[in-house]
Amino acid sequence: MKKYFNVLRKCPLFERIKDEEIPGMLNCLGAKVIQVSEKQFVFMEGEPARYVGIVLSGMIQVVREDYYGNRSIVAAVEPAQLFGETFACADEERMPVSAVAECESEVLLADCRRILTTCSNACGFHNQLVSNLLKIVARKNLLLNQKIELLSQKTTREKLMTYLLAQAKRCGSNEFTIPYDRQALADYLGVERSAMSAELGKLRRDGVIECKRSWFKVLDAV
Repeated sequence: MKKYFNVLRKCPLFERIKDEEIPGMLNCLGAKVIQVSEKQFVFMEGEPARYVGIVLSGMIQVVREDYYGNRSIVAAVEPAQLFGETFACADEERMPVSAVAECESEVLLADCRRILTTCSNACGFHNQLVSNLLKIVARKNLLLNQKIELLSQKTTREKLMTYLLAQAKRCGSNEFTIPYDRQALADYLGVERSAMSAELGKLRRDGVIECKRSWFKVLDAV
């Protein structure tokens, strides 16, 4: 487990947790590391909402499918980031989403009930863990509000530009790389891939953006 400490130090769940506390904490939380291959599920919709996942390597996509099997990407989760914590904290009986590996990945799973419940050993880090988890859930709520704003845009062009400008602002640069390929970006925006690709072509021709695969440069916000 020690080889993952560099990643865990960057994880917001472990903020203000000392290195020497991490081994005992992981043991207390019943944490386990799993290896997942590309397109393999970490958990599927309908399974019990019990675990908090932390990506150690690779990438995990949180996805939702409607009645007809149409897929929507809720989030792309990169190393040191969490997934599943909102549903586990809400004590949902069943997961309303699935988590699937975008590529070969390593994931640490921790029992959320052990995070929220002080153990018999009265471990000193528990209060800090609960405080950290509350902040994470609050930040995810803010991101959800941003996603609602994005999806409320009427046209594919407006959705694209809302997303790209938000990424530029987050990165503090007009050049940035997004965690999605073209199909995944279309799924995240809730648009058809062909319509999105056509709109990207128009934006390039209009001198608004430059892009190549996952790399983008915003030239003009108009």
